[in-house]
Amino acid sequence: MRINIYQIDAFTDQLFGGNPAAVCPLVNWLDDEILQNIAIENNLAETAFFVQSSENRFHLRWFTPEFEMDLCGHATLASAFVIIEELGNKYNEVLFDTQSGLLTVKKVGDYYELDFPSRPPKKSSLPKIISDGLNIQPKEIWKARDYLLVYDTEDDIESIKPNIAILNQINIDPGGIIVTAKGKSENVDFVSRFFTPQATVFEDPVTGSAHCTLVPFWADRINKTELRALQISKRGGELLCQLNKDRVLIKGKAVKYLEGTIEL
Repeated sequence: MRINIYQIDAFTDQLFGGNPAAVCPLVNWLDDEILQNIAIENNLAETAFFVQSSENRFHLRWFTPEFEMDLCGHATLASAFVIIEELGNKYNEVLFDTQSGLLTVKKVGDYYELDFPSRPPKKSSLPKIISDGLNIQPKEIWKARDYLLVYDTEDDIESIKPNIAILNQINIDPGGIIVTAKGKSENVDFVSRFFTPQATVFEDPVTGSAHCTLVPFWADRINKTELRALQISKRGGELLCQLNKDRVLIKGKAVKYLEGTIEL
């Protein structure tokens, strides 16, 4: 059996930037064990699989090397990119049925706009093991799927050096740890980084799903519904975001790095 595979850098217009995701179009679903093993072999933060169900509608699933995820932004963007740019489809909008409900991706100029559920955080407390694993302590602690740790400045976010050995003692399955602060540039509303203890990729380069929490938080904090965000990982990524009631719209670009074939 041969399966086509693409590797797409999402939330960037530059190769080796943004967040890489593998995308595998399928005719029919394979056993979950095979899907998981492909994700393990790819050794990327996410591998996306989809099966077409109607004209522009697809069933989409995401796998990390450890388990199946409930929501993933960059691999959804990458999947839409493959469907529209690589498979010869002329859709301006792609519908995905997922564990997180119906997700849509629209082609808007050079961007892909994701329509995701909003996940506003609630005030929380920080487990001691997370506190022990951070060299700079947050000013505020919030939580939705992920812990949301708020800092004073972008410089704080850049200076965080997580102790991976300590943080890998906690499992936030399927969530992670967001650290965030206001942007120091006038045209950047907020910055963030994202850590996933016990994951193959400890610091995720650009995390679309985390912005389902970041956007409602910062929209309320700075009284804006349209926001420009930067995830300041080593690879880095830009996200143009909008809060629309109980939905978060996230726009980003993507580029193809690799196309090949898996032989099973």
